[in-house]
Amino acid sequence: MSSSSGLTFKLHPLVIVNISDHHTRMKAQSAAQGGSVPRVFGCVIGVQRGRTVEIFNSFELMYDVKTHTLNRDFLNKKTEQYKKVFPKHDILGWYSTGSDAQESDMQIHRSLMDLNESPVYVLLNPAINHAQKDLPITIYESELHVIDGFPSLIFVKSSYTIETVEAERISVDHVAHLKPSDGASAATQLAAHLTGIHSAIKMLNSRIRVLYHFLSAMQKAGEIPYENSLLRQVSSLLRRLPAIESPKFQDDFLMEYNDTLLMTYLAMITNCSSTMNDLIDKFNTAYDKQSRRGGRTAFL
Repeated sequence: MSSSSGLTFKLHPLVIVNISDHHTRMKAQSAAQGGSVPRVFGCVIGVQRGRTVEIFNSFELMYDVKTHTLNRDFLNKKTEQYKKVFPKHDILGWYSTGSDAQESDMQIHRSLMDLNESPVYVLLNPAINHAQKDLPITIYESELHVIDGFPSLIFVKSSYTIETVEAERISVDHVAHLKPSDGASAATQLAAHLTGIHSAIKMLNSRIRVLYHFLSAMQKAGEIPYENSLLRQVSSLLRRLPAIESPKFQDDFLMEYNDTLLMTYLAMITNCSSTMNDLIDKFNTAYDKQSRRGGRTAFL
């Protein structure tokens, strides 16, 4: 069931990295102790501006799975520490791992309603699925529905977008280019990098093809009814394309391209000059030794 709140969620990569790191550490500890991999729990923090909810960061929670209770002292201490560094950030909800939301998750959800009257639930699926192209992240909201004549609080899925800042893009790019611990060669890393780019282009191509077939079927009478909201989004996307072909873009692009070429040429000239100077120094040194022996003067 999809959410009807109308909220727009923006998720930063740091949250995904934190949840993944939390799960990986607990998995490694469990493997060393010979036990099963437990679920991890934590809080997500960020800012809500009107109908837009932006999740910036997260921290771990101490949760007792047997008694289904949170360590409130630890939660209050971590919240106070984050408030000192990020005074504008508030607790927006919590996170966990698993393939789907469970009934026991609602107890944690209710326990956080004193900090946020409508908390969000970020769920990471740690299972590896090579056929899946989207991120294994699901964001849930809680809504009050009448079921069998009784009001019940249930989880409903919400859509989200990935929002990044420059520091996060640099960090994610650094993590993506880390050398594997098994000592893989540079060719293997390049092949993995190119495979990732190919998968991204293939996914983009498939989505454009789906959009194209959908619009083509919409033009044919009777096949698919018109959806004005979708057409407005497509129109907004297409309006960005002419900006790439504008004369101003071409001038700016050529200027930057020429500047880059000029810097490359200057670097090559500097490198060649340095090499020539080293060669001349060696040549003069060699002739200077010969002149001392045979009475000849230096050539240069």
